[in-house]
Amino acid sequence: MAAPPTSSPAALPTMADIMAASRAQGLRVRLSTAGPLFRVTATTCARGGTDEEGEKEEAVELGRAEGAVRPWPGGAVLHLDSMRMTRATLRVQNRPLFGLGMFLGAVAVRHGFDAGCTRAQLLAIHDTPRYHRKLVKFYTRMGFKVVHEVDGSSLGDLAHMLVWGGRGTRMDADIQDLLANK
Repeated sequence: MAAPPTSSPAALPTMADIMAASRAQGLRVRLSTAGPLFRVTATTCARGGTDEEGEKEEAVELGRAEGAVRPWPGGAVLHLDSMRMTRATLRVQNRPLFGLGMFLGAVAVRHGFDAGCTRAQLLAIHDTPRYHRKLVKFYTRMGFKVVHEVDGSSLGDLAHMLVWGGRGTRMDADIQDLLANK
């Protein structure tokens, strides 16, 4: 069975498309870079008004994703290092936790695409068995494939644990396929 054709770059969402969609959901997503390093932050859209107590409303950070664009033979790699949601995310009504993660991930992936990356890599961290299963399932639905289980049982796992900072499931994906799925 032949693999489905990859989308043409013109059919992929642009960074402007992703940012507009996030604003429509009441989020302000911002990308900042320093050399190969990047950070994507999502905050609530401050309305510039005041709350019930007369205090000026300010944007609240809901989550962030961090990583780097690494040169690699065959094309640069988007190294997705971490994604964290703050407790403030729990107070935002009508916004599922993984919905915010989708916007953070979409901006990071588009940044990687624009920087010439051909694939993305991450570690679905193994904090608890239940949450780990959910992460692997989520990333698999997004288009990532399992590369290696990093469990500390072999000497080869040491390098993975040093790079990723823990145990979990190493996963890779084609950048263009990820954008086509967003």
